[in-house]
Amino acid sequence: MSPYVLLFNFFFILSLLGAGHALLTRKQPNSALVWVTLCLSLPVVGVLAYVVFGVNRVRRSATRLREEFEQQNITGYLKPPDHRAHTCLLKELPEELIMMEKIGRAVTGTFPLKGNNIEPLYNGQQAYPAMLDAIKNANESVYLSTFLLDKDPVGRRFINSLVAAHKRGVHVAVLIDGFGLLLSWRSVIRILKKHGVPATVFLPLSLVPPQIRLNLRNHRKLLAVDGKVGFTGGMNIGGTRNSKGNRRLTDMHYRLTGPIVSQLQQIFMEDWAYAKGAAHQPLPAPMDHTGDILARVIKDGPDNPNNPLHTSIIATISAAKHSVRIITPYFLPSAELISVISVAALRGIAVTIILPVKSNWPFVHWASRNYFKDLLEAGVRIFYQPQPFCHTKLFVVDDCYVQFGSANMDPRSLRLNFELNVEVLDMGLAQQLITHVDEIVLRSEEVTHREIVLRPLPVRIRDAFFWLFSPYL
Repeated sequence: MSPYVLLFNFFFILSLLGAGHALLTRKQPNSALVWVTLCLSLPVVGVLAYVVFGVNRVRRSATRLREEFEQQNITGYLKPPDHRAHTCLLKELPEELIMMEKIGRAVTGTFPLKGNNIEPLYNGQQAYPAMLDAIKNANESVYLSTFLLDKDPVGRRFINSLVAAHKRGVHVAVLIDGFGLLLSWRSVIRILKKHGVPATVFLPLSLVPPQIRLNLRNHRKLLAVDGKVGFTGGMNIGGTRNSKGNRRLTDMHYRLTGPIVSQLQQIFMEDWAYAKGAAHQPLPAPMDHTGDILARVIKDGPDNPNNPLHTSIIATISAAKHSVRIITPYFLPSAELISVISVAALRGIAVTIILPVKSNWPFVHWASRNYFKDLLEAGVRIFYQPQPFCHTKLFVVDDCYVQFGSANMDPRSLRLNFELNVEVLDMGLAQQLITHVDEIVLRSEEVTHREIVLRPLPVRIRDAFFWLFSPYL
């Protein structure tokens, strides 16, 4: 048999294997069709692209580690100590909150924790000093997980604070995403390790088989200190100002106290164990009640086949009775999300979506505009928030439900990234954030149906072209 025939047979088998794997493992038919077509039409390039971008290698390892955690009873923080107490708690909830709580419990399999206090922090001016103060006053533990820890003045203040905490005997651990680490040229990890601070990379980028990792990211942002105070939201550390000192973006973070901090600490430990390859028993987290807010953490990632964030957003919008408010920097909704938002508007729910007027990723901005026509025709109101770029992720339903965290409303956040949101069932916080959202609306420019319909043909073609790649942006 000639070498050409052998080579042809090899490529043919390779393409069949790639196409077969995509056919059996991809959840969405359009995604499966793309990968099957690519593997069969371009046996080498297509299969290589599928191996690098399409194969989820995280789920198996994460499942193994989850079993280790269960065997060591480390996941106890995520479960209620008493089902009877939870039943009594539900009886105390207003009627409009009961349905929201049931949705969250069904989606996540976890129970909300009562007795928390949650404080919104606007931009780095409020968030960074509060976080640094917590690290400065830490007595036992500091656990920090972030997508980006920059080396600008803000980032260096955090590095110095972490080093100082470590030197005075506090148990410090720092976890940084592999992709985000590229933005600091990997030296942040070296600086921390040089001073003895335990630091590691979550999913380091790799093109070497079998550990090919390029398309998966830990986008979670959390800081847990002494198990008593926590911070989470959409804010990275640093990178908020340009070289001239002007603000590059606005964002929101949140200071949390109460039992919810134990969930943040637990999730950090799970991520740390995954990055290090072994489970580690966390320091005990106090369960002190510091307020009256009912909240729970929703974690999501490619290791979770149920897509809890995507499902919870869809189910909660379906249960809305009056209003839905969404702030997100990137809006590339799934077909299911488009449908539920449109149906909500058609049944009289006041749906408001706020996006940045200028995105830091122009092609995402262009692609999102291709969704607007149908939404506007259904009665959804869309606003462009003026500069600087708004990185906030906020979801408020009616006057009682809030969800905030690291997840954007795009396929990367809701399918590929490891994300962390906090679900809050509290009228007081909801009203506070509704006021914030409504103030933004007053200074924003509303997108009209006429504006979208009358876009010049080249602009419509450009928007539609990038819309084709929405699942992969």
